[in-house]
Amino acid sequence: MQEHYDEFFEEVFTEMEEKYGEVEEMNVCDNLGDHLVGNVYVKFRREEDAEKAVIDLNNRWFNGQPIHAELSPVTDFREACCRQYEMGECTRGGFCNFMHLKPISRELRRELYGRRRKKHRSRSRSRERRSRSRDRERSGRF
Repeated sequence: MQEHYDEFFEEVFTEMEEKYGEVEEMNVCDNLGDHLVGNVYVKFRREEDAEKAVIDLNNRWFNGQPIHAELSPVTDFREACCRQYEMGECTRGGFCNFMHLKPISRELRRELYGRRRKKHRSRSRSRERRSRSRDRERSGRF
């Protein structure tokens, strides 16, 4: 079961990054209540990427169902998550009004979010190099 979920998560995450832009965070709800069941929340690094994704995804279907994408005012998903569920103590079960996030395997988390850190680190290193060389040019040192 976890293997199938990890495959789904990786496929969606990868498609979001390839088509729309860098994904900072992706969450899938494990709730049963109508307003949360099947919800996937993707936080993009840039707002323009999120807007592009919403427009495109609203013209798509998944598993025989139309996708209903919208921008969310929530920027910190931790506040929307059920703390009791995270500690294994939610008494409301799947019908809780707070998000019960379905976790991915550690290996997949490292793979998906680790490659982003590597990309980010290499980009920031090249920015540092450019910045240092500009500083040397401005100060007359080479």
